[in-house]
Amino acid sequence: MDKGIQEFFKNKTVFLTGGTGFLGKVIIEKLLRTTEVNRIYSLIRPKRGVPIQERISTWEKDSVFEVLLKAKPDALQRVWPIAGDCLDADLGIGESDRRLLAAEVQVVIHGAATVRFDEALHLALAINARSTRLMLQLAKQMTRLESYVHVSTAYSNCVVADIAERFYPELLTCSSDKILALGELVGGEVLDKMTPALLGSFPNTYTYTKALAEDVILREAGDLPLCIFRPAIIMSTYKEPFDGWVDNMFGPLALCFGIARGIVRVITVDTDSTISMVPVDFCVNVALASAWKTAETSGQREKAKKPPIYTFAPSENNLLSYGSFIKRSISYRDRIPLTKMLWYPFVLCISSPFLFPLAAFFLHTIPGYFIDLLLRLMGRKPILADLYRKIHKNIAVLGPFSTSTWHFDTVNTKGLRNSMSKQDLNLYDFDMARLDWDDYFKSIMYGMRQYIAKEPPTPESIAKGTKLAIRLKILHYAIKSSLISAAGFALWSLAKLVT
Repeated sequence: MDKGIQEFFKNKTVFLTGGTGFLGKVIIEKLLRTTEVNRIYSLIRPKRGVPIQERISTWEKDSVFEVLLKAKPDALQRVWPIAGDCLDADLGIGESDRRLLAAEVQVVIHGAATVRFDEALHLALAINARSTRLMLQLAKQMTRLESYVHVSTAYSNCVVADIAERFYPELLTCSSDKILALGELVGGEVLDKMTPALLGSFPNTYTYTKALAEDVILREAGDLPLCIFRPAIIMSTYKEPFDGWVDNMFGPLALCFGIARGIVRVITVDTDSTISMVPVDFCVNVALASAWKTAETSGQREKAKKPPIYTFAPSENNLLSYGSFIKRSISYRDRIPLTKMLWYPFVLCISSPFLFPLAAFFLHTIPGYFIDLLLRLMGRKPILADLYRKIHKNIAVLGPFSTSTWHFDTVNTKGLRNSMSKQDLNLYDFDMARLDWDDYFKSIMYGMRQYIAKEPPTPESIAKGTKLAIRLKILHYAIKSSLISAAGFALWSLAKLVT
Protein backbone atom coordinates (compact mmCIF):
# COMPACT_ATOMS: atom_id res chain seq x y z
CA MET A 1 0.00 0.00 0.00
CA ASP A 2 1.33 3.46 -0.94
CA LYS A 3 2.36 5.81 1.83
CA GLY A 4 0.46 9.04 2.31
CA ILE A 5 2.13 12.45 2.13
CA GLN A 6 2.67 12.72 5.89
CA GLU A 7 4.15 9.23 6.06
CA PHE A 8 6.34 9.91 3.02
CA PHE A 9 8.01 12.94 4.61
CA LYS A 10 8.47 11.28 8.01
CA ASN A 11 12.19 11.22 8.88
CA LYS A 12 13.08 12.56 5.43
CA THR A 13 15.88 15.03 4.74
CA VAL A 14 14.84 17.79 2.34
CA PHE A 15 17.01 20.22 0.40
CA LEU A 16 15.18 23.44 -0.49
CA THR A 17 16.32 26.38 -2.58
CA GLY A 18 14.39 29.63 -2.42
CA GLY A 19 13.63 29.01 1.25
CA THR A 20 13.81 32.70 2.15
CA GLY A 21 11.27 33.60 -0.54
CA PHE A 22 7.49 33.85 -0.31
CA LEU A 23 6.69 30.31 -1.47
CA GLY A 24 9.75 28.85 0.24
CA LYS A 25 8.84 30.09 3.71
CA VAL A 26 5.32 28.65 3.45
CA ILE A 27 6.75 25.31 2.26
CA ILE A 28 9.05 25.18 5.30
CA GLU A 29 6.21 26.14 7.63
CA LYS A 30 3.85 23.49 6.26
CA LEU A 31 6.50 20.76 6.29
CA LEU A 32 7.43 21.48 9.91
CA ARG A 33 3.83 21.87 11.08
CA THR A 34 2.23 18.83 9.44
CA THR A 35 5.04 16.29 9.04
CA GLU A 36 7.81 14.72 11.07
CA VAL A 37 10.45 15.72 8.55
CA ASN A 38 13.92 15.03 9.91
CA ARG A 39 15.77 18.03 8.54
CA ILE A 40 15.40 20.79 5.97
CA TYR A 41 18.60 22.06 4.40
CA SER A 42 17.93 25.52 2.98
CA LEU A 43 20.28 27.19 0.48
CA ILE A 44 20.80 30.72 1.76
CA ARG A 45 23.16 33.47 0.70
CA PRO A 46 24.51 36.01 3.19
CA LYS A 47 22.59 39.24 2.73
CA ARG A 48 24.02 42.69 3.45
CA GLY A 49 26.67 41.13 5.63
CA VAL A 50 24.15 39.17 7.75
CA PRO A 51 25.39 35.58 8.41
CA ILE A 52 23.12 32.82 7.10
CA GLN A 53 22.40 31.40 10.55
CA GLU A 54 21.30 34.82 11.70
CA ARG A 55 18.89 35.10 8.75
CA ILE A 56 17.15 31.92 9.89
CA SER A 57 17.10 32.98 13.55
CA THR A 58 15.04 36.05 12.57
CA TRP A 59 12.28 33.70 11.42
CA GLU A 60 11.29 33.21 15.04
CA LYS A 61 9.78 36.70 14.85
CA ASP A 62 8.26 36.19 11.38
CA SER A 63 4.47 36.04 11.62
CA VAL A 64 4.22 33.17 9.13
CA PHE A 65 5.81 30.85 11.70
CA GLU A 66 3.66 32.02 14.63
CA VAL A 67 1.17 29.13 14.51
CA LEU A 68 3.98 26.60 14.04
CA LEU A 69 6.08 27.84 16.96
CA LYS A 70 3.12 27.86 19.33
CA ALA A 71 2.59 24.15 18.64
CA LYS A 72 6.24 23.19 18.18
CA PRO A 73 8.54 25.76 19.83
CA ASP A 74 11.74 24.03 18.64
CA ALA A 75 10.57 23.36 15.07
CA LEU A 76 12.94 25.79 13.36
CA GLN A 77 15.91 23.92 14.81
CA ARG A 78 15.26 21.34 12.11
CA VAL A 79 16.12 23.93 9.44
CA TRP A 80 19.84 23.99 8.64
CA PRO A 81 21.26 26.72 6.40
CA ILE A 82 23.61 25.84 3.56
CA ALA A 83 25.72 28.75 2.36
CA GLY A 84 25.34 29.31 -1.36
CA ASP A 85 24.28 31.58 -4.18
CA CYS A 86 22.62 30.66 -7.47
CA LEU A 87 24.78 33.27 -9.22
CA ASP A 88 28.03 31.53 -8.22
CA ALA A 89 29.84 28.66 -9.87
CA ASP A 90 28.70 25.35 -8.38
CA LEU A 91 25.95 27.34 -6.63
CA GLY A 92 28.56 28.65 -4.23
CA ILE A 93 28.23 25.50 -2.11
CA GLY A 94 31.39 24.43 -0.31
CA GLU A 95 32.87 20.98 -0.82
CA SER A 96 32.00 19.72 2.66
CA ASP A 97 28.38 20.85 2.28
CA ARG A 98 28.17 19.17 -1.14
CA ARG A 99 29.30 15.88 0.41
CA LEU A 100 26.73 16.34 3.19
CA LEU A 101 23.88 16.94 0.74
CA ALA A 102 24.98 14.08 -1.51
CA ALA A 103 24.95 11.66 1.42
CA GLU A 104 21.78 12.71 3.24
CA VAL A 105 19.18 14.37 0.98
CA GLN A 106 16.14 12.36 -0.11
CA VAL A 107 13.87 15.15 -1.42
CA VAL A 108 14.84 18.24 -3.41
CA ILE A 109 12.55 21.23 -4.01
CA HIS A 110 14.26 23.72 -6.30
CA GLY A 111 12.33 26.98 -6.01
CA ALA A 112 15.06 29.63 -6.18
CA ALA A 113 14.48 32.11 -9.01
CA THR A 114 14.45 35.76 -9.90
CA VAL A 115 10.83 36.71 -10.56
CA ARG A 116 11.53 40.21 -11.87
CA PHE A 117 10.08 40.55 -15.36
CA ASP A 118 12.63 43.17 -16.38
CA GLU A 119 15.70 41.44 -14.94
CA ALA A 120 18.83 41.74 -17.08
CA LEU A 121 19.11 38.63 -19.26
CA HIS A 122 22.56 37.59 -18.00
CA LEU A 123 21.28 37.58 -14.40
CA ALA A 124 17.98 35.84 -15.18
CA LEU A 125 19.84 33.24 -17.23
CA ALA A 126 22.28 32.49 -14.41
CA ILE A 127 19.67 32.33 -11.64
CA ASN A 128 16.81 30.62 -13.49
CA ALA A 129 18.50 28.39 -16.06
CA ARG A 130 22.15 27.81 -15.21
CA SER A 131 21.33 27.08 -11.56
CA THR A 132 18.83 24.47 -12.76
CA ARG A 133 21.64 22.67 -14.60
CA LEU A 134 23.89 22.89 -11.52
CA MET A 135 21.11 21.58 -9.29
CA LEU A 136 20.59 18.58 -11.59
CA GLN A 137 24.30 17.84 -11.47
CA LEU A 138 24.22 17.98 -7.68
CA ALA A 139 21.09 15.81 -7.53
CA LYS A 140 22.80 13.10 -9.58
CA GLN A 141 25.37 12.82 -6.78
CA MET A 142 22.67 12.28 -4.12
CA THR A 143 22.79 8.59 -3.29
CA ARG A 144 19.48 8.55 -1.40
CA LEU A 145 17.41 10.82 -3.67
CA GLU A 146 13.76 9.76 -3.97
CA SER A 147 12.07 12.86 -5.37
CA TYR A 148 12.99 16.16 -7.04
CA VAL A 149 10.48 18.98 -7.62
CA HIS A 150 11.45 21.79 -9.97
CA VAL A 151 9.29 24.90 -9.44
CA SER A 152 8.61 26.57 -12.77
CA THR A 153 5.66 28.81 -13.73
CA ALA A 154 2.42 28.29 -15.62
CA TYR A 155 3.59 31.11 -17.91
CA SER A 156 6.88 29.46 -18.92
CA ASN A 157 5.42 28.85 -22.40
CA CYS A 158 3.16 31.89 -22.60
CA VAL A 159 3.84 32.52 -26.29
CA VAL A 160 0.98 30.08 -26.94
CA ALA A 161 -2.53 30.62 -25.57
CA ASP A 162 -3.39 26.97 -24.85
CA ILE A 163 -0.69 25.46 -22.66
CA ALA A 164 -0.61 21.71 -22.12
CA GLU A 165 1.29 19.86 -19.41
CA ARG A 166 4.18 19.07 -21.75
CA PHE A 167 7.55 20.46 -22.81
CA TYR A 168 7.73 23.10 -25.55
CA PRO A 169 11.32 23.10 -26.91
CA GLU A 170 10.02 24.32 -30.27
CA LEU A 171 9.15 27.74 -28.81
CA LEU A 172 12.79 28.62 -28.10
CA THR A 173 14.95 30.46 -30.63
CA CYS A 174 17.91 28.32 -29.50
CA SER A 175 18.18 25.32 -27.21
CA SER A 176 19.16 25.79 -23.57
CA ASP A 177 22.61 24.21 -24.01
CA LYS A 178 23.46 26.69 -26.77
CA ILE A 179 22.20 29.70 -24.79
CA LEU A 180 24.09 28.62 -21.67
CA ALA A 181 27.23 28.12 -23.74
CA LEU A 182 26.73 31.56 -25.24
CA GLY A 183 26.36 33.03 -21.75
CA GLU A 184 29.72 31.52 -20.78
CA LEU A 185 31.37 32.75 -23.98
CA VAL A 186 30.30 36.41 -24.00
CA GLY A 187 30.06 38.89 -21.14
CA GLY A 188 26.86 39.98 -19.47
CA GLU A 189 26.79 43.30 -21.30
CA VAL A 190 27.00 41.64 -24.73
CA LEU A 191 24.37 39.04 -23.80
CA ASP A 192 21.99 41.75 -22.58
CA LYS A 193 22.29 43.56 -25.92
CA MET A 194 21.21 40.33 -27.65
CA THR A 195 18.06 40.09 -25.51
CA PRO A 196 15.46 41.06 -28.17
CA ALA A 197 16.84 38.55 -30.67
CA LEU A 198 17.07 35.73 -28.14
CA LEU A 199 13.66 36.29 -26.54
CA GLY A 200 11.78 35.97 -29.81
CA SER A 201 8.08 36.02 -28.91
CA PHE A 202 8.61 35.78 -25.15
CA PRO A 203 7.42 38.98 -23.40
CA ASN A 204 10.24 39.20 -20.82
CA THR A 205 13.41 37.62 -19.51
CA TYR A 206 11.56 35.88 -16.66
CA THR A 207 9.29 33.70 -18.79
CA TYR A 208 12.08 33.13 -21.32
CA THR A 209 14.62 31.86 -18.78
CA LYS A 210 12.00 29.73 -17.03
CA ALA A 211 11.32 28.12 -20.43
CA LEU A 212 15.06 27.58 -20.83
CA ALA A 213 15.16 25.94 -17.38
CA GLU A 214 12.48 23.47 -18.45
CA ASP A 215 14.51 22.74 -21.58
CA VAL A 216 17.55 22.06 -19.37
CA ILE A 217 15.47 19.48 -17.49
CA LEU A 218 14.20 17.91 -20.71
CA ARG A 219 17.77 17.50 -21.98
CA GLU A 220 19.73 16.77 -18.80
CA ALA A 221 17.51 15.27 -16.07
CA GLY A 222 18.13 11.74 -17.31
CA ASP A 223 16.58 9.15 -15.00
CA LEU A 224 16.27 11.39 -11.95
CA PRO A 225 12.95 10.92 -10.04
CA LEU A 226 11.84 14.42 -11.07
CA CYS A 227 8.71 16.42 -11.81
CA ILE A 228 7.97 20.01 -12.79
CA PHE A 229 5.50 22.12 -10.84
CA ARG A 230 4.00 25.07 -12.76
CA PRO A 231 2.00 27.42 -10.50
CA ALA A 232 0.07 30.38 -11.88
CA ILE A 233 0.34 33.83 -10.19
CA ILE A 234 1.00 33.11 -6.52
CA MET A 235 -0.99 35.27 -4.11
CA SER A 236 -1.60 35.55 -0.34
CA THR A 237 -2.49 32.57 1.82
CA TYR A 238 -6.13 31.57 1.89
CA LYS A 239 -6.33 29.58 5.14
CA GLU A 240 -2.89 28.33 6.19
CA PRO A 241 -1.18 28.98 8.45
CA PHE A 242 -3.79 31.76 8.69
CA ASP A 243 -5.80 34.02 6.38
CA GLY A 244 -4.13 36.53 4.10
CA TRP A 245 -0.45 36.27 5.00
CA VAL A 246 1.88 37.84 2.44
CA ASP A 247 5.33 39.37 2.51
CA ASN A 248 5.72 40.96 -0.93
CA MET A 249 4.03 43.25 -3.42
CA PHE A 250 4.59 41.41 -6.68
CA GLY A 251 2.04 41.32 -9.50
CA PRO A 252 -1.67 41.80 -8.76
CA LEU A 253 -1.12 42.57 -5.07
CA ALA A 254 0.92 45.65 -5.96
CA LEU A 255 -2.05 46.77 -8.04
CA CYS A 256 -4.44 46.20 -5.12
CA PHE A 257 -2.21 48.20 -2.81
CA GLY A 258 -1.73 51.06 -5.27
CA ILE A 259 -5.48 51.34 -5.78
CA ALA A 260 -6.19 51.14 -2.03
CA ARG A 261 -3.74 53.98 -1.39
CA GLY A 262 -5.47 56.11 -4.05
CA ILE A 263 -2.22 56.33 -6.03
CA VAL A 264 -3.02 54.06 -8.98
CA ARG A 265 -6.05 55.41 -10.85
CA VAL A 266 -5.59 54.13 -14.38
CA ILE A 267 -4.28 50.79 -15.62
CA THR A 268 -3.90 48.85 -18.85
CA VAL A 269 -6.20 45.88 -18.53
CA ASP A 270 -8.81 43.97 -20.52
CA THR A 271 -11.62 43.46 -18.02
CA ASP A 272 -12.84 40.37 -19.90
CA SER A 273 -9.46 38.61 -19.77
CA THR A 274 -8.91 35.92 -17.18
CA ILE A 275 -6.49 36.44 -14.30
CA SER A 276 -4.91 33.16 -13.22
CA MET A 277 -3.96 33.54 -9.57
CA VAL A 278 -3.73 30.88 -6.87
CA PRO A 279 -3.27 30.93 -3.06
CA VAL A 280 0.27 30.26 -1.88
CA ASP A 281 -0.89 27.67 0.68
CA PHE A 282 -2.60 25.71 -2.12
CA CYS A 283 0.66 25.93 -4.12
CA VAL A 284 2.58 24.44 -1.20
CA ASN A 285 0.14 21.56 -1.04
CA VAL A 286 0.64 20.83 -4.76
CA ALA A 287 4.42 20.97 -4.35
CA LEU A 288 4.41 18.51 -1.44
CA ALA A 289 1.87 16.23 -3.11
CA SER A 290 3.87 16.17 -6.35
CA ALA A 291 7.04 15.30 -4.39
CA TRP A 292 5.19 12.38 -2.80
CA LYS A 293 3.72 11.23 -6.13
CA THR A 294 7.06 11.45 -7.92
CA ALA A 295 8.67 9.20 -5.32
CA GLU A 296 5.76 6.74 -5.45
CA THR A 297 5.86 6.41 -9.25
CA SER A 298 9.56 6.86 -9.98
CA GLY A 299 10.13 3.12 -10.30
CA GLN A 300 7.21 2.82 -12.72
CA ARG A 301 8.42 5.55 -15.08
CA GLU A 302 10.09 4.31 -18.23
CA LYS A 303 13.55 5.71 -18.86
CA ALA A 304 12.52 7.22 -22.19
CA LYS A 305 9.45 8.90 -20.69
CA LYS A 306 9.68 12.61 -19.92
CA PRO A 307 9.25 13.92 -16.36
CA PRO A 308 5.62 14.66 -15.42
CA ILE A 309 4.43 18.27 -15.31
CA TYR A 310 1.84 19.54 -12.82
CA THR A 311 0.23 22.85 -13.75
CA PHE A 312 -1.70 24.63 -11.02
CA ALA A 313 -4.17 27.29 -12.16
CA PRO A 314 -7.83 28.23 -11.55
CA SER A 315 -10.40 25.65 -12.60
CA GLU A 316 -12.03 26.22 -15.98
CA ASN A 317 -15.36 26.02 -14.11
CA ASN A 318 -14.37 28.70 -11.60
CA LEU A 319 -12.46 31.42 -13.45
CA LEU A 320 -11.89 35.02 -12.42
CA SER A 321 -11.85 37.93 -14.87
CA TYR A 322 -9.73 41.03 -14.47
CA GLY A 323 -12.97 43.01 -14.29
CA SER A 324 -14.12 40.97 -11.30
CA PHE A 325 -10.68 41.28 -9.74
CA ILE A 326 -10.75 45.09 -9.98
CA LYS A 327 -14.39 45.27 -8.81
CA ARG A 328 -13.66 43.12 -5.75
CA SER A 329 -10.55 45.16 -4.93
CA ILE A 330 -12.44 48.47 -5.16
CA SER A 331 -15.27 47.13 -2.99
CA TYR A 332 -12.97 47.17 0.06
CA ARG A 333 -12.31 50.91 -0.14
CA ASP A 334 -15.32 51.52 2.12
CA ARG A 335 -15.05 48.33 4.20
CA ILE A 336 -11.47 48.50 5.45
CA PRO A 337 -9.97 51.74 4.08
CA LEU A 338 -6.34 52.49 4.80
CA THR A 339 -5.45 55.23 7.26
CA LYS A 340 -2.95 56.62 4.75
CA MET A 341 -4.50 57.45 1.38
CA LEU A 342 -3.55 59.97 -1.25
CA TRP A 343 -7.04 60.04 -2.75
CA TYR A 344 -10.35 58.22 -2.66
CA PRO A 345 -9.71 54.88 -4.43
CA PHE A 346 -11.00 54.53 -7.99
CA VAL A 347 -9.52 53.08 -11.16
CA LEU A 348 -10.02 53.55 -14.90
CA CYS A 349 -9.40 50.37 -16.92
CA ILE A 350 -8.05 50.93 -20.44
CA SER A 351 -7.51 47.97 -22.76
CA SER A 352 -5.56 49.94 -25.37
CA PRO A 353 -1.88 50.54 -24.55
CA PHE A 354 -1.98 53.51 -26.95
CA LEU A 355 -4.63 55.39 -24.92
CA PHE A 356 -3.01 54.65 -21.56
CA PRO A 357 -0.32 57.41 -21.74
CA LEU A 358 -3.00 60.06 -22.33
CA ALA A 359 -5.17 58.91 -19.41
CA ALA A 360 -2.11 58.48 -17.19
CA PHE A 361 -1.00 62.04 -18.00
CA PHE A 362 -4.23 63.52 -16.63
CA LEU A 363 -4.87 61.08 -13.77
CA HIS A 364 -1.28 60.41 -12.62
CA THR A 365 1.34 62.78 -14.00
CA ILE A 366 -0.39 66.15 -13.57
CA PRO A 367 -1.67 65.41 -10.01
CA GLY A 368 1.76 63.96 -9.21
CA TYR A 369 3.62 67.12 -10.22
CA PHE A 370 1.04 69.27 -8.40
CA ILE A 371 1.47 67.35 -5.12
CA ASP A 372 5.25 67.34 -5.54
CA LEU A 373 5.11 71.13 -5.88
CA LEU A 374 3.17 71.35 -2.60
CA LEU A 375 5.74 69.09 -0.95
CA ARG A 376 8.57 71.34 -2.14
CA LEU A 377 6.78 74.41 -0.78
CA MET A 378 6.48 72.60 2.56
CA GLY A 379 10.21 71.84 2.52
CA ARG A 380 9.69 68.12 1.96
CA LYS A 381 11.14 65.81 -0.67
CA PRO A 382 8.98 65.33 -3.81
CA ILE A 383 8.17 61.66 -4.46
CA LEU A 384 5.20 61.21 -6.79
CA ALA A 385 6.74 62.07 -10.18
CA ASP A 386 9.44 59.42 -9.75
CA LEU A 387 6.94 56.97 -8.25
CA TYR A 388 4.59 57.33 -11.22
CA ARG A 389 7.46 56.73 -13.65
CA LYS A 390 8.11 53.41 -11.88
CA ILE A 391 4.41 52.56 -11.78
CA HIS A 392 4.00 53.25 -15.50
CA LYS A 393 7.03 51.08 -16.26
CA ASN A 394 5.57 48.21 -14.23
CA ILE A 395 2.16 48.58 -15.87
CA ALA A 396 3.84 48.40 -19.30
CA VAL A 397 5.78 45.27 -18.26
CA LEU A 398 2.61 43.61 -16.97
CA GLY A 399 0.56 44.70 -19.97
CA PRO A 400 0.84 41.46 -21.98
CA PHE A 401 -0.52 39.53 -18.98
CA SER A 402 -3.38 41.87 -18.06
CA THR A 403 -4.80 42.03 -21.60
CA SER A 404 -4.64 38.36 -22.59
CA THR A 405 -6.17 35.06 -21.54
CA TRP A 406 -4.40 31.71 -21.30
CA HIS A 407 -5.98 28.29 -21.03
CA PHE A 408 -4.00 25.88 -18.87
CA ASP A 409 -4.34 22.12 -19.12
CA THR A 410 -4.34 20.66 -15.59
CA VAL A 411 -5.09 16.99 -16.27
CA ASN A 412 -2.01 15.75 -14.41
CA THR A 413 -2.74 17.97 -11.41
CA LYS A 414 -6.33 16.74 -11.25
CA GLY A 415 -5.03 13.18 -11.42
CA LEU A 416 -2.62 13.97 -8.60
CA ARG A 417 -5.45 15.17 -6.40
CA ASN A 418 -7.61 12.15 -7.25
CA SER A 419 -4.80 9.83 -6.17
CA MET A 420 -4.62 11.34 -2.67
CA SER A 421 -6.24 9.75 0.37
CA LYS A 422 -9.04 11.44 2.31
CA GLN A 423 -6.62 12.18 5.12
CA ASP A 424 -4.16 13.85 2.72
CA LEU A 425 -6.96 15.81 1.05
CA ASN A 426 -7.88 17.23 4.44
CA LEU A 427 -4.31 18.31 5.12
CA TYR A 428 -3.02 19.14 1.61
CA ASP A 429 -6.05 20.06 -0.48
CA PHE A 430 -5.78 22.38 -3.50
CA ASP A 431 -9.20 22.17 -5.16
CA MET A 432 -9.54 25.40 -7.19
CA ALA A 433 -12.98 24.33 -8.47
CA ARG A 434 -14.43 24.90 -5.01
CA LEU A 435 -12.49 28.06 -4.15
CA ASP A 436 -14.83 30.83 -2.98
CA TRP A 437 -13.37 33.93 -4.68
CA ASP A 438 -15.33 36.34 -2.46
CA ASP A 439 -14.03 34.65 0.67
CA TYR A 440 -10.51 34.53 -0.71
CA PHE A 441 -10.59 38.22 -1.61
CA LYS A 442 -11.51 38.98 1.97
CA SER A 443 -8.32 37.17 3.03
CA ILE A 444 -6.26 39.01 0.41
CA MET A 445 -7.48 42.50 1.28
CA TYR A 446 -7.35 42.11 5.07
CA GLY A 447 -3.90 40.54 4.72
CA MET A 448 -2.70 43.35 2.47
CA ARG A 449 -3.86 45.92 4.99
CA GLN A 450 -2.10 44.17 7.86
CA TYR A 451 1.10 42.81 6.30
CA ILE A 452 1.82 45.26 3.47
CA ALA A 453 0.31 48.52 4.76
CA LYS A 454 1.29 47.57 8.34
CA GLU A 455 -2.10 48.71 9.65
CA PRO A 456 -3.66 46.50 12.37
CA PRO A 457 -7.15 45.08 11.77
CA THR A 458 -8.49 46.83 14.85
CA PRO A 459 -11.82 48.74 15.04
CA GLU A 460 -9.88 51.91 15.90
CA SER A 461 -7.66 51.64 12.81
CA ILE A 462 -10.60 50.88 10.51
CA ALA A 463 -12.61 53.77 12.01
CA LYS A 464 -9.69 56.11 11.37
CA GLY A 465 -9.46 54.92 7.77
CA THR A 466 -13.21 55.29 7.31
CA LYS A 467 -13.11 58.88 8.53
CA LEU A 468 -10.38 59.73 6.01
CA ALA A 469 -12.17 57.87 3.22
CA ILE A 470 -15.38 59.86 3.79
CA ARG A 471 -13.51 63.17 3.55
CA LEU A 472 -11.69 62.11 0.40
CA LYS A 473 -14.89 60.74 -1.11
CA ILE A 474 -16.69 64.06 -0.65
CA LEU A 475 -13.72 65.91 -2.15
CA HIS A 476 -13.46 63.42 -5.03
CA TYR A 477 -17.11 63.76 -6.07
CA ALA A 478 -17.07 67.51 -5.56
CA ILE A 479 -14.16 67.92 -7.98
CA LYS A 480 -15.67 65.37 -10.36
CA SER A 481 -18.98 67.27 -10.39
CA SER A 482 -17.16 70.56 -10.93
CA LEU A 483 -15.23 69.18 -13.89
CA ILE A 484 -18.36 67.70 -15.45
CA SER A 485 -20.21 70.99 -14.95
CA ALA A 486 -17.32 72.96 -16.46
CA ALA A 487 -17.16 70.60 -19.46
CA GLY A 488 -20.92 70.83 -19.91
CA PHE A 489 -20.82 74.64 -19.75
CA ALA A 490 -17.98 74.73 -22.29
CA LEU A 491 -19.91 72.49 -24.70
CA TRP A 492 -23.07 74.59 -24.23
CA SER A 493 -21.15 77.79 -24.90
CA LEU A 494 -19.55 76.26 -28.01
CA ALA A 495 -22.90 75.06 -29.28
CA LYS A 496 -24.39 78.53 -28.71
CA LEU A 497 -21.59 80.14 -30.76
CA VAL A 498 -22.06 77.67 -33.61
CA THR A 499 -25.83 78.27 -33.78
